[in-house]
Amino acid sequence: MEPILFLSATVITGQEDAAPFVADVLVSDGLIAQIGDPGTVESATARRIDAHGQFLSPGFIDMHAHSDLYLITSPAHEAKISQGCTTEVVGQDGISYAPVRTKEQMRAIRSQIAGWNGNPSDAECQTTHKDTGLFAWRTVGEYLDCLERNRTATNVAMLVPQGNLRLLACGPNDTPASPEQIQDQVVLLREAMGQGSIGMSSGLTYTPGMYASTSELAVLCQVLAAEYPGAFYAPHHRSYGFKALESYQEMINLGQDTGCPIHLTHATMNFSENKGRAPELLRMVDGALGAGVDVTLDTYPYLPGCTTLAALLPSWASAGGPDETLKRLGDAALRDKIRVAVEVTGCDGGHGIPTNWEEIQIGSTQHASLEGYAGRRIAEVARSLGTPAMEVFFDILVKDRLATSCLMHIGDEDNVRAIMQHEKHMGGSDAILHGETLHPRAYGTFTRYLGHYARDLGMFTIPQMLAHLTSRPAKRLGVYPFRGHVGVGSAADLVLFDPRTIRDMATFEQPKRTSEGIHFVLVNGVVAVDGGRLTGARGGHVLRRNKDGSVGATSSG
Repeated sequence: MEPILFLSATVITGQEDAAPFVADVLVSDGLIAQIGDPGTVESATARRIDAHGQFLSPGFIDMHAHSDLYLITSPAHEAKISQGCTTEVVGQDGISYAPVRTKEQMRAIRSQIAGWNGNPSDAECQTTHKDTGLFAWRTVGEYLDCLERNRTATNVAMLVPQGNLRLLACGPNDTPASPEQIQDQVVLLREAMGQGSIGMSSGLTYTPGMYASTSELAVLCQVLAAEYPGAFYAPHHRSYGFKALESYQEMINLGQDTGCPIHLTHATMNFSENKGRAPELLRMVDGALGAGVDVTLDTYPYLPGCTTLAALLPSWASAGGPDETLKRLGDAALRDKIRVAVEVTGCDGGHGIPTNWEEIQIGSTQHASLEGYAGRRIAEVARSLGTPAMEVFFDILVKDRLATSCLMHIGDEDNVRAIMQHEKHMGGSDAILHGETLHPRAYGTFTRYLGHYARDLGMFTIPQMLAHLTSRPAKRLGVYPFRGHVGVGSAADLVLFDPRTIRDMATFEQPKRTSEGIHFVLVNGVVAVDGGRLTGARGGHVLRRNKDGSVGATSSG
């Protein structure tokens, strides 16, 4: 790893309200070794980079990433590295690939989130991925070990997915957890935390995590609060549509009642029913902060959301796992019951609001007969076929075996802008990376914050916005000031960019266009973007929680 000397860079430390300053910055052995006035830092062996007129900032931290599988199957990680993201938090939305106890549980999870991450076949695992150990792990610790062995492009930390805990303890069923099953989840939580997890996530609109009662969640939060200082709970709560505010309040109350820090993940106020209601959410958050509750939140800087198409089903239709769901979709009477729940009354999968097929855009599909569907709205496909939209929905789910993603065009710009201005706001892409028809946030989240909202709209200065993307999340993760900060002794997770030209280029029509203005990206001193070009280098570390509550790095190299 060669030393690098940035000459006359405008340094943005990442600290709140810290003034930019021009300096030479020397990187050596993965750390920031020296910072000095221009012309005062010398190194006979360092590569010298003219950074005059460029901003040098900490690498961006993605507080909500779905890169759990892509870190292994697509290790160059173009989507994140190309926009300056150097650290990601995975294990989101209460469901991931660890912990599991049986091959059957792993198979069910792989099927359930295939629309998020793809699902390499067993044959592919034995050929293309035969050396990665893909899906060979069972525990969180073994999964993190796998990331280390395979080397990651970004640093990565993991949340314990509460849906996995419930699956292992209770099965995939919509039943109350017994005291014994709750204690089994506590044991699993402690094991995962002891293996390096930094907190817990949940997906309370996804099976089977959605079947957990508030009291069941409270027991897990109490364990986090009492035994793991600095750990936090990151809920995807029960509704972002009908009764969204009540759902946020449930999570904030958990924090107040248990003492567990709460990080409200992708904290949006979507759907037309919530237009202009972001100030109500923010007053709720401020009230909790005033009462001593530790609350933070993240958002993505776009209007549409993105999830799996199967997530729109009512929870009862998804009970028992993917195989049972597909059986129900083959039953005419149950299909009609699902239709009423989705289109007429509004179900929990649709956030309590009847689904408008004009708003639902089909993501990447797998089945040959669905070719040409990707990127189109379900209503438009239905019109072209002369078929009810619900039948198109069912057809895609069955043929793709629930593995299709979708975009939901349901956002409100005033809400997006209001929430990102909150003092506890951080950036999180919530990016699904699988397939060709992606949400542009996969490639553009961080540069859109800096180029569009900060520079072009003038909502923030670029240094102000950088705090949202660097120091704030680093503090939540417990890695500040070693990460999320430009200072002597800090990790050399760095981005050199042009503040005049930085911008997101990804669109809904061309979602894989890489951002402009990013010139260099370093991950632990390893050059991942060199003069605007990806190098393919993987300098990431796995960030594990230690017994003393600190979060430390283990090299994946």
